[in-house]
Amino acid sequence: MDRISEMATFVAIIEEGSLAAAARRIGRSPPAVTRILAALEQRLGIRLIQRTTRRLSATDAGQRFFVSCQRLLAQLDDIEQAAAGAGATPRGRLRITAPSLFGRLHVAPVVGAFLDRYPDVQVELVLLDRVVELIDEGFDLAVRIGHLPDSSLVVRKVATVRRVLCASPAYLARAGAPTSPHDLVRHDIVAFTGTGSAEAWRFRANERTVTVPVKPRLSVNQADAAVAAALEGRGITRILSYQLALAPAGALTLLLEPFEPEPLPVQLVYPAHRLVAPSVRAFVDAAVAGLARSIALPEVR
Repeated sequence: MDRISEMATFVAIIEEGSLAAAARRIGRSPPAVTRILAALEQRLGIRLIQRTTRRLSATDAGQRFFVSCQRLLAQLDDIEQAAAGAGATPRGRLRITAPSLFGRLHVAPVVGAFLDRYPDVQVELVLLDRVVELIDEGFDLAVRIGHLPDSSLVVRKVATVRRVLCASPAYLARAGAPTSPHDLVRHDIVAFTGTGSAEAWRFRANERTVTVPVKPRLSVNQADAAVAAALEGRGITRILSYQLALAPAGALTLLLEPFEPEPLPVQLVYPAHRLVAPSVRAFVDAAVAGLARSIALPEVR
């Protein structure tokens, strides 16, 4: 068997999680798949999979080999599409990653519409609240929020989100509403560490950046916990504008809007290959339009 077929078989084994399922997928017998895996491991001189009672999974070396195989097979598929004149017709597998809440609220609907439009594309949407290494972890494209360091990735800006201050009407009735950032020193603060420092918040005033020290009574690392605390009247919190969807409409009041810092960009990033897969190009175009429409500040007043 040629090496490309071996790689395709190995990818099927890992993605399906069993030799029998992989055999059904590629149209071969389970014993044939077992022999292919054994020959591949012997030729490479490494163990590629580990077996449990229920499922097969990749070893560390196997995972690295799996990602490389996926990337190579995708590139070969792109080359064949271009040679056959099918470059304008997206097909094949597309792996996308996005922040968890943003992905559920905004990216998943774009993916659904994309699948309806392109029936020959299969999408794996992985929602993670960390920055992934696209090539090393086998992703074709990522949605990222915030300013990005210089890199070799292609970056396409699609929208912006705001960093907003909010509190419940019950808290504001008890403590009063701040009229300037410096008023925050006398307020209870619920710090969401996902939007920056828990001890100093930045604002804009007269085209200048103003840093205001805050002393949180509560610090949390998840937006839903910050929103829940604000809804309970525990103080003022700062979250990203799309995270207001975690609260019922009208349950939180925006504060100090004229002093908000610069919005954060929402960007699509993907590796700068010379040959970009048609599915990546098509999804980027769909996401630019879809995300720009869907990202809007919910009504909170």
